[in-house]
Amino acid sequence: MKRVVTTQLPRPRTLIHPGRFNPVRIQSLRSSKGRHVRLALLPGVSLFDGLVKPLAEMGITSASTTILGGYFEGVQYCVAPPDQQGQAVIAYSKPVPAGRTYMIFGNATLGTSMNGSPLVHCHAAIRTESGEVKGGHILTDTCIVSRDPVPVLVTSLDEFELRQAYDPETNIALLQPYKETTNG
Repeated sequence: MKRVVTTQLPRPRTLIHPGRFNPVRIQSLRSSKGRHVRLALLPGVSLFDGLVKPLAEMGITSASTTILGGYFEGVQYCVAPPDQQGQAVIAYSKPVPAGRTYMIFGNATLGTSMNGSPLVHCHAAIRTESGEVKGGHILTDTCIVSRDPVPVLVTSLDEFELRQAYDPETNIALLQPYKETTNG
């Protein structure tokens, strides 16, 4: 008879946000239409400017994007370990310089910051020059496209906006869907 050995995995940590519980954890809106755009981020341009400027020219201020991979100079990223101050479940780390990288894949969301300016929130997997694979929150204004254009697929959010707003449950600012409502 063969003996089966099972390994007990540690219990996943339970994440409890510091604010009042919101039973609707994921805020969502539906759009019956949206434009699909294919962009090429040009060499020498930041990921932020490469998305914001051409999309603004098309009247797109809220969108979901998929970055299909490409070379970047001087990428910086953050990770989100537990918040040591206890103000939120997570707190972004200081920026980690990754140097020249190849972005394997990324997702960036375009919306509006609390001060009304464009905001690009990006998470990506990257490969450094030394071959290490890393990932996290990309600082889009310092992420500069390198030698070749980088393809990006864009889906505009034409029937609602994404706006950064304070979330009382998580105690941090989040991009949230917003739609103007008219009464009457």
